[in-house]
Amino acid sequence: MAITEIIIKYITNLIASGGYFFVFLAMFLEGIVFPIPSEVILAFTGFLVAQTTFSFSIAIIISALGSFLCALAYYLIGYFGFKPFILKYGKYVFLKQKDIEKTESFFTKHGSKAIFISRFIPIIRQLGALPAGGAKMNFNKFSLVTILGALIWNGIFIFLGYLLGENWPKLEQYTKYLDYIFLTAIIIAVIIFIYKRKRKRAIKSID
Repeated sequence: MAITEIIIKYITNLIASGGYFFVFLAMFLEGIVFPIPSEVILAFTGFLVAQTTFSFSIAIIISALGSFLCALAYYLIGYFGFKPFILKYGKYVFLKQKDIEKTESFFTKHGSKAIFISRFIPIIRQLGALPAGGAKMNFNKFSLVTILGALIWNGIFIFLGYLLGENWPKLEQYTKYLDYIFLTAIIIAVIIFIYKRKRKRAIKSID
């Protein structure tokens, strides 16, 4: 049994025996430390809703609160440490002061849309709050769109778990492939970004 499967089994057992608190805790921790997809937690929660162990509305609210506090942790890290970190170490990944300014400008203009959309993209869902905090995005707007996105995303997978019932584990078989696709796309995008920056610097040095 893979380590992820062991963690999933352990967490689902905690949720089944411990109630809403462990739904909240699992959604908070999955984005910060644990290598477990939120879809699995939510689908199992939906299964428990079908078993009348949980209330559908309360499960959505509690899970969304866990998701929000996870995002808030990243937001605060970005708010207090993103800019100093980039200024000190950004040169190693071809980031400069002007890149920080561009990020701040982007989140001033499009921050709400970007954060809302990021709630539906694996990995970016958690990490998107980091540059938002670094750009000092308005906290009220950040909170509103994060909570709204979490309510929708969590609600979808809780509902799917409710529909699937005892077959809820099948959902993980499909969603993990989406995670792989998104992760691959992110890696490729980062490689392209670094390549273009490196090439641009090389051209400037020749000129």
